[in-house]
Amino acid sequence: MELTTFWFVLIAFLWTGYFLLEGFDFGVGVLAPVLARDEAQHRQIVHTIGPVWDGNEVWLITAVGAMFAAFPAWYSGMLSQFYLPLVLVLCGLIVRGVGLEWRGKVTTPAGRAWCDLGVMAGSGLPAFLWGAIFADLLLDSGLAALVGGLFSLSMCLLHGAVFIALKTEGPVRRSARSAAVAAALAAVPLGVVSLSAIPGGGPWPVWALALVAMAGLAASVALIWRRREGWAFTATATVIVAGTAALFTSIWPEPLPGLTVAEAASGPYTLNVLTWIGLAALPFVVGYQAWTYWVFRKRLTQEAAAV
Repeated sequence: MELTTFWFVLIAFLWTGYFLLEGFDFGVGVLAPVLARDEAQHRQIVHTIGPVWDGNEVWLITAVGAMFAAFPAWYSGMLSQFYLPLVLVLCGLIVRGVGLEWRGKVTTPAGRAWCDLGVMAGSGLPAFLWGAIFADLLLDSGLAALVGGLFSLSMCLLHGAVFIALKTEGPVRRSARSAAVAAALAAVPLGVVSLSAIPGGGPWPVWALALVAMAGLAASVALIWRRREGWAFTATATVIVAGTAALFTSIWPEPLPGLTVAEAASGPYTLNVLTWIGLAALPFVVGYQAWTYWVFRKRLTQEAAAV
């Protein structure tokens, strides 16, 4: 495999990890004020992502850093073409981080409400904008960007609701299951439209991946209805992984119109150095995050979240 191909695949993997992990983070952030009936329930919901949300953002930093180092022309082209929405994504992530960090430090109901609003807006805005950015990149259409953004947002809500149901006990778990069913009512039709609109560009795997994503979307609805949260989370994860794979397969070998991967790539020496660094560091990053999820794998009760 050529190094340019290797790094394109690696960047696709990093973006997939980001969308998979931050997807439920965004969903939890939007749903927490909606599902919580009191402060104890709110803490229970937020604690599901408390140990991992900032670690999940590392995938975005790594993906963007890899694009900058391995494909500087692709990085600069994306930044120039989508400067305003990317700045809004960054603002949303900052506001969300501030809200999550400060909520436990404020003591007044008004202060907590402002933090909740910041987390909600800072989660929903990037969830919408990432879908809009990549849909516009693929189809160069304002309508496609709107539909793609709405699908991305609804998918994050579904993914996040299933994650809450998987990680909690009691009334919150029941509320999360209901929220997942409600989110699916929007995610399913939007997913069918969005996934079927991904341009094939010739290679048949694009359509196969889109079909896998649609099947996962349908399966997630049935599984959450049957209260099989673990399998439902696997299904929503399949939607995100297959959908992102279809997206990156579709833009190969032109990540931007008129710009091929070979033209966007750094020199051979730079790619060689990056490859050795990446092969040495990536297993530690993935292993550490997998260990983190294993440590915090148990369901949360309201009593445990209050500690």
